[in-house]
Amino acid sequence: MLKSLKKNGKKNLKKHYLLFVFICFLAAFIGSEFTNSSNATKGMDHMEVQNADGETILYNDTGEIIEMHVAETVENLKSRNGNKIFETNKGFLAMAINTLSSGSFYLRIAQGIMSMVHSEQIGNIILIILVLILLFFVYFYIQNAYKVVARRIFLEGRIYSKIPSQRFALIIRIKKWSKVAFTMFVLAALKTLWMFTIIGGIIKKYSYYLVPYIVAENPDISALKAIKLSRNMMKGYKWKCFLYEMSFIGWDILSTVTAGLSAIFYSNPYKMTTFAEFYVMVREKAKENNIDLSENLNDKYLFEVATDEVLHEKYVDVLNDVYAQDEEKLVDKKDLRHLLNKYFGISLYSKDFSDAYEKQQIRKMKREKYQNILEKKTYPDRLFTINRKQKKKKLQIESLNYLRSYKITSLIVLFFVLCFIGWIYEVSIHLVRDGVFVNRGTMHGPWLPIYGWGGLLIITLLYNFRTNPKKQFFATIVLCGIVEYISSFALDVIYGQKWWDYSGYFVNLNGRICLEGLLIFGLGGLAISYIIAPMLDNALRKVSKKALVPMLVGLVTIFIIDQIYSWKVPNVGQGITSYSYVEKVESIANK
Repeated sequence: MLKSLKKNGKKNLKKHYLLFVFICFLAAFIGSEFTNSSNATKGMDHMEVQNADGETILYNDTGEIIEMHVAETVENLKSRNGNKIFETNKGFLAMAINTLSSGSFYLRIAQGIMSMVHSEQIGNIILIILVLILLFFVYFYIQNAYKVVARRIFLEGRIYSKIPSQRFALIIRIKKWSKVAFTMFVLAALKTLWMFTIIGGIIKKYSYYLVPYIVAENPDISALKAIKLSRNMMKGYKWKCFLYEMSFIGWDILSTVTAGLSAIFYSNPYKMTTFAEFYVMVREKAKENNIDLSENLNDKYLFEVATDEVLHEKYVDVLNDVYAQDEEKLVDKKDLRHLLNKYFGISLYSKDFSDAYEKQQIRKMKREKYQNILEKKTYPDRLFTINRKQKKKKLQIESLNYLRSYKITSLIVLFFVLCFIGWIYEVSIHLVRDGVFVNRGTMHGPWLPIYGWGGLLIITLLYNFRTNPKKQFFATIVLCGIVEYISSFALDVIYGQKWWDYSGYFVNLNGRICLEGLLIFGLGGLAISYIIAPMLDNALRKVSKKALVPMLVGLVTIFIIDQIYSWKVPNVGQGITSYSYVEKVESIANK
């Protein structure tokens, strides 16, 4: 039995290798699962707290107190301080590499609480509370729900050769995001409570093992029903599941030896594909035996391909359009406007032309989508068990057409929005870590231009990568790496000091860029290209030019004034410009 499941798992992994590796790596990166990919290196992303006696207590990232005097700590840190590319003592990626479990989320909460205790300003405390609320939102809606999203994609990958990028947003499109997140939250709470009984925690782990798969198949099922159904399905399979897990122990050892690389590039997605096969096997037995609540396992075409008759009946309204001839080009004249539109997605055309061009792009996207469905390469959305009417009311692919071209006004607004989001992101990190509000960046206003320029370059220079999310992701990493490195070098040369330093982060280059930051930019680039920019552009189309243009002129004027002033008087100081952890501990020791 195990051999056949693993054989099928390998076959499916080979079919969707890059996608499945990306899904598992993203799960580890956001802290959803697979955060124990490596036991080889254990870092020390430190947190310092001063007690009532004025002594500084140092904590590592697991929340444990490091039993050292300050002077000794300085010497030890000095001996470690250096620009090692594969250093793992800082950053969220280091936490993933360093075998941290979901407890890291609670450590961030603890850090925030400690920061509030040691902060004397009410405003800072309020901001820290808001950031902690945001952290819980990420934990509840993203880390929990992503487990279901990942399993849905792995299940589809068994049958279908193509999985559209929109599948990542399935539970959002069908209005089941909150319900899925709540179910996974209840599951996590129950497993945590059962862990206090030791033996019960181990047993319940396997009793509840299939809940994410059940919810992936039927996102509309209630939390208690999903949990009860998993218990019913796992009767007689808990010990087999345990043995099945133990059969991967060799891969876990290899993961330790290879510092997690074998897990990232093979064993994690391999486990996912084989356990998807395990779920299918148990599901078939449950359906055969008609166990209690098995009627909720109702997504037939997630496990078998629909016939031509069924597909043609459901998609009869699009058959003629799918196999129609390609449309004629809207523009044949290759002037500057055409080149900007074709290669950079910048539209200088009239509204009528822009609308016609976008409709053409939407039609092409729909035709490709429906053609893949009718050729049985992609899961047929219209055969999904959740009422189709709900999906029609939800945001459609047309309204988020990511192949659109953008007007100059939209690009300017996008620039400022991303500048502000970047500023909020960095200020929030500093608030939770140190309990202090710090106006990050070289400028004095609430904006970080590197985020804005990076976003614009992603939207324009990578316009022709947008049809392929995987290429878009890797191209964004390369582009942002170049931009960040050049920006860091330029600031260092101009001002003689650093505004950021990634020394100590896993895989960094001269402390100017690091793998963690680039991965964040890669994911952010996907969000910008496929969600943020289209949504923002949709909103701007409803705004009158008479109101929009004066507002943008005023905003650009203020930004330019700030830029000129900051060129002469840059925003510097502790917490704004970069400082190493050794320097922080030395400053404490010298007090």
